[in-house]
Order: sequence, then structure tokens, then C-alpha cells
Amino acid sequence: MTYSRFQVGIALRTAALALTVVAAACLVTQTRWYVTIALCSAAALMQVAALVRFASQSSREVARFLEAIAFDDTSLSFSSLMDDSAHTELGTAMTGVLAKLRTVRSEREEQSRYLQALIAHVPVALVSADERGRVKLLNLAARRLFGTALTETAEFMRHGEAFAIGMEAIRPGNSAILRMERPSGSLLLKVAVTDLALGGIRYRIISLQNIESEMSAQEMAAWQTVIRVMAHEVMNSLTPVSSLASTAHDLLSGVIRQLSPEDPNIIALNDASEALETVARRSQGLLHFVQNHRRLTKHLVTQMENVPVQRIFARLRLLLSNDLAARDIHLSTSVTPETLEITADVELLDQALINLVRNAIEAVRDTPEGRIDLSAKRDPDGRVVIAVVDNGPGIAADQREKIFVPFFTTKRQGSGVGLTLVRQIATAHGATVDVSDTPGGGATVSLRF
Repeated sequence: MTYSRFQVGIALRTAALALTVVAAACLVTQTRWYVTIALCSAAALMQVAALVRFASQSSREVARFLEAIAFDDTSLSFSSLMDDSAHTELGTAMTGVLAKLRTVRSEREEQSRYLQALIAHVPVALVSADERGRVKLLNLAARRLFGTALTETAEFMRHGEAFAIGMEAIRPGNSAILRMERPSGSLLLKVAVTDLALGGIRYRIISLQNIESEMSAQEMAAWQTVIRVMAHEVMNSLTPVSSLASTAHDLLSGVIRQLSPEDPNIIALNDASEALETVARRSQGLLHFVQNHRRLTKHLVTQMENVPVQRIFARLRLLLSNDLAARDIHLSTSVTPETLEITADVELLDQALINLVRNAIEAVRDTPEGRIDLSAKRDPDGRVVIAVVDNGPGIAADQREKIFVPFFTTKRQGSGVGLTLVRQIATAHGATVDVSDTPGGGATVSLRF
């Protein structure tokens, strides 16, 4: 028969205690050795304590096991129980539970790292706000979007009153389009909110997605449809009108040449001829106008390549040198760093920058010491920003959105195509166009790639 260490230990300690008690009893009844009797009694008490401690070993191990679970400590070992056949099952069970906890914790930590990496790299900005007004930026996109750390919902006000009110008013499960003001320019954001409760506290998880490029693309597509339909209808009507007016003018001119100067109808016929000539001329002018705007309906196909910005600016300065010299306008360029490159369609980018610089030239034509600054650098988000800055009269706040609308122009002889084409080119590059005031006066137009 096999005995466990626990059973043997109990037996030996019990036998030792019995012998000590018997010895103490004999000493009490047969001798007056009081010191010896006291020592035997103390030894018996100590053996009782040792027996109780040894017998409660499994209880202590169970308590240690439960404490380890409470504090999520899976590093403990119960090999002493497993080595004793009386407690092998208990030790094996507790060791298995801790091993399972270690596995679960490892999987949980891996999932947590995965979710943290996913949230950190998702391109949509994520922000949490609790019912006490505390704010936390949850990922890299949110930190890039806001630029500085936020701790309270009241700090949304620094990005515009309308933005702060919109962020507060939006309800869980809904979405809204909000414009966010930033030092580097405004952004159009799609904001969505979901609600959850953790630890008795209600949180709002807010997602903010930049849709500036998408909205610009949709707006341009809508304008292209309108212009295409208008151009088709107008040209169908104007072409015969122009042709008939020109033919009628020629016929009437022939009749007038055959009449004598004294004919009483000559004056009326001359007036009719001039009217027909005016109709023909204006009809032809409208045809040219419509044909000029039809280029906005063309789909831009980009051929991207990496090109140094310094080379683009040098070519632009050379192309516009005569116009700048004729109006005595100073053009300065700066690229930071000097080796900065951009991925773009060079021909389309040249066209966009030419339009912007020509607009700036028009803006400073009546300004003494006209100046235009052309610069390129990376913003805090890592995007390349090309800015055209002038010291002209600037653009009124109520006109900044209208200037990108086809046919709208603030110039005396403008066609309303230039800036619309610039936005179309920017949209084809996934870029945005911002207009802002220049400190000290003037306007700044920025292309953000």
C-alpha cells in the first residue's frame, strides 16, 4: 500500500504529539520535575501548532491560488502539491487554471495590441468625450487633425464656434457635415457619433473624416453636368442664330449698296443692318464663351511623377517673367527644404500655378510695389502645401466660396474659369484649395496635396 507524504507527515506528527503527551502525563503523576513537565507541555503545544499548520497546507495553497487570480498573477507554482499524491489532483487543477489564465491573458494582450495598432493607424480621426466634458484623442489621425492636445469639450471652440456647437449638438447614431477652422486652413469633415457606457460613465466616440476632396469632386461633377447641358442647348440655339444674322446682314448690306443715297429707306435699312451685325457679333461672342467653358467638362487624366518643386518654380518664373516685368511686380520663391519633391502631373500643376499667379498679378496691378510670394513646404500633417501670396486688396469673406463657382469672377474682364480649373486640377490630384487673408493685406491661395 502506498502512502502520500501528507499522510506520512500527519501520522508522524500525531505519533510524536501522543508520545509527548504521554511523557508529560507520566512526569506529572510520578515526579515533581516541574521544569521538565513545563518543557514537555510546551513541546506538546508546539507539536499541536505544527500539526495544524501541516494539515492546513492545502487550504493555504488554495488561498494563495485565489489571491493570485484576484491580482491576475499567473506566475505562481504549485509543484509542492503536485509532488504529493494526496494533493496531486488539486495541484494539477490549480496549475492548469493558471496556465489557462496565462493563455487567455496573452491572447487578450495580443488583441489589445492589435486593436491599438488598428485604431492608431486608421485614417479616420477618433475622439472620445465623456459626460463630464473630458476629451481624449484616441489615435494618430486625431492628433494630426487637432494639432494640439485636447482635454475638455470647451476647447473645440478654438476650431470655430460653428464647429464647437455642431460637435455638441450631434446625437449618437447621427452624422453631420461640419467645417473645422485650423491655422493651416479650414477642412470639411463628416462627423459621426456613437454612445457607450463604461464603469457607470457614458462616453461618446466621435469619428471625424476629411471629405474636402470628395465634396469638391462631387461639386465639380455637378457643375460639369450643368455646363455640359447648358453648352449643348446654347450652342444648338446660337449656331443658327449667328449664321442667320450674319447671312441677313450680308443680304441687307447688298441691298443698301444698290440703293441711292437719297432713298428715304436708307436710314432705316442702315439701322437694321447695324442691328443684325450686332446680333451676329454677340452670337459669335457667346459661342466662343461657351466653347471656352466646355473645357471644364473634360475629365482630367493625370500622369503622376516625382518632380522637384524648385524645378516647377523656376519654369514658372521663366514663363511669367515678361508679364511680371511689364507691370513691375516682384515675384519671390521659396522651397523648404530645397530638395522638396511632389508627386503630380507636371503639366496640370503648371497650368494651375500659372492661373493662380496670373490672378495674383491682376490683384496687385493697382497696388504700389506689387509683390507675389510663391512658397512650398510641408505642413504639420506632412502634406505638401504650395501657397501663392499677394499684397493686393484681398478677397472679401463673402466671396471666397463663390470664386470657385464657374462663371463667377471679380475681375473686369475675367471669364470665371481660372479658379474653377484650379480646383478641378487639385481634385484630380486628391488635393484641396484654400483661400485666406494675408497678414498685412492681400490674399493667400494654398494647394494642399
